[in-house]
Amino acid sequence: MSEKHRMATGQTAGEERVISRRSVLVGSVGAVGGLVAADAALAQAGGAHADHAGGVQTAQAAEMQAAQHRTYPGSLSNRIYSVNPIHPDMADIAENPTNIPPPITRRETATVRVDLETKEIEAHLDERAMFRFWTFNGTVPGPFIRVRVGDQVEVHLKNSEDSWMMHNVDFHACTGPGGGAAATTAAPGEERTFTFKALNPGLYVYHCAVPPVALHIANGMYGLILVEPEEGLPPVDREFYVMQGEIYTEEPFGSSGLLTESYDKLINERPEYFVLNGHVGALTDHYPLKAQVGETVRIYFGVGGPNYASGFHVIGEIFDKVYQLGSVTSPPVTDVQSVMVPPGAATIVEFKCEVPGRYVLVDHALSRAERGLAGYLIVEGSENLEAFNAPPNEHDSGH
Repeated sequence: MSEKHRMATGQTAGEERVISRRSVLVGSVGAVGGLVAADAALAQAGGAHADHAGGVQTAQAAEMQAAQHRTYPGSLSNRIYSVNPIHPDMADIAENPTNIPPPITRRETATVRVDLETKEIEAHLDERAMFRFWTFNGTVPGPFIRVRVGDQVEVHLKNSEDSWMMHNVDFHACTGPGGGAAATTAAPGEERTFTFKALNPGLYVYHCAVPPVALHIANGMYGLILVEPEEGLPPVDREFYVMQGEIYTEEPFGSSGLLTESYDKLINERPEYFVLNGHVGALTDHYPLKAQVGETVRIYFGVGGPNYASGFHVIGEIFDKVYQLGSVTSPPVTDVQSVMVPPGAATIVEFKCEVPGRYVLVDHALSRAERGLAGYLIVEGSENLEAFNAPPNEHDSGH
């Protein structure tokens, strides 16, 4: 920082070092958690400056003390356990995790029309950055589709006139060449249709398959389709829709402005961002999941990828049931801490909310929290001291 800027802000060189050491953990103080980090760093810097004036403590000593406590307020994983700053107004492509059609009650097959429009949208990536997402129906992930085994699925795909790219859709739930990709390949302004029969129940991924396929997926073109079994699924109190993805940008994580996709990083599998439901903060700041004590929650979880598997975990919860790899005809596994989900695959987890509080959705490859991946489940209701009884702790943190 220039001496002129330090004079204008009243900031000393020592204060600058305190802030920059914390900021570097996320690339800039503007990344998610950055405003919180900046406030904390400014407060600590101010305290160090005051102590230095009294001959008690230097800014360097304050730095060392903060390092000893290992709190790292600039770290994105810290926001797993703390409140995030409010994002400014920007276009938002995040899919609301409650946007799920209701369970199917009919016991006969039907023809179900699915309308998908591929849209390319410059939208919010984190609180300072924008990105040109490629989407189905303007959200990442695309809409949650729900049909019954035996249904005829009539797909109508339109590529928006203002798109730059060709797009299509490949349904993993479809038995047929390309999952419908060739049939639906559309130039900007074109519309294509095809039908398929939902032969196998389960939870399946769909995605764009125009080459380079990985680029279309990484830029946001993926979603889930649930093919319910004939008898349906057991009733639960709440259902949520969550998908994990990676974003590859030329600019490093934490950069500002409109970021550019990086094909080189994509093919070398070096993402700058890991996200849930489209962008950093989508399921923390914008659409946290919410439930009540005593309710049973079901999460339909998928990995768009295109490259990384997820060790899906909810911090502070145990999955009562896991429908592995999205199979709804196999018996669910019970009492599971984390579940591995490959790219292009899905799972269903269920658990009962026993204790109020905030629970955090993560990929337990926790370095990915430093690159944006986290979501909240807020559980409200009466305390359950038999299940969990902990006194206040001024040093509270996670694992």
